[in-house]
Amino acid sequence: MSYSINPGDSAPDIELPVWPLGQMKLSDLRGRWVVLYFYPKDSTSGCTTESCGFRDAEADFSGVDASIVGVSRDSVASHRKFYEAQSLNFPLISDGDEMLCRAFDVIQKKMNYGKEYLGVERSTFLIGPDGVIREAWRKVKVDGHVDAVLARLKELRG
Repeated sequence: MSYSINPGDSAPDIELPVWPLGQMKLSDLRGRWVVLYFYPKDSTSGCTTESCGFRDAEADFSGVDASIVGVSRDSVASHRKFYEAQSLNFPLISDGDEMLCRAFDVIQKKMNYGKEYLGVERSTFLIGPDGVIREAWRKVKVDGHVDAVLARLKELRG
């Protein structure tokens, strides 16, 4: 499958609501590496495991000058509950209109109980300090993913 956005492309810069910062766009983080991960839904098992993995590794990412940002279609109120329940330590973008999800081409056809629907394909993007996408992981499997992202970031930083 080919995607419309890939490593080497500039990261889309759309301002959206974010918990707990109010509003944010990716260019606000220029000068740092950014781990931008898209997940289907707050407070579900896989998304909680993935988010807690990034939470637990936040100091490792911060130590190599990287910020972590999560994105889903959930509301800011849902993000607040999820953030507080899981003691997250990075912002969560609320993309209810799917503007950022569509810009990163993570809204894909999925199947559930034999029914096709459009949903968020679990994906992570590593964005360089210059705003250029350096790596993309699609159809992410949660186990080992956080470690793989950190290892790739360390490789790219040299």
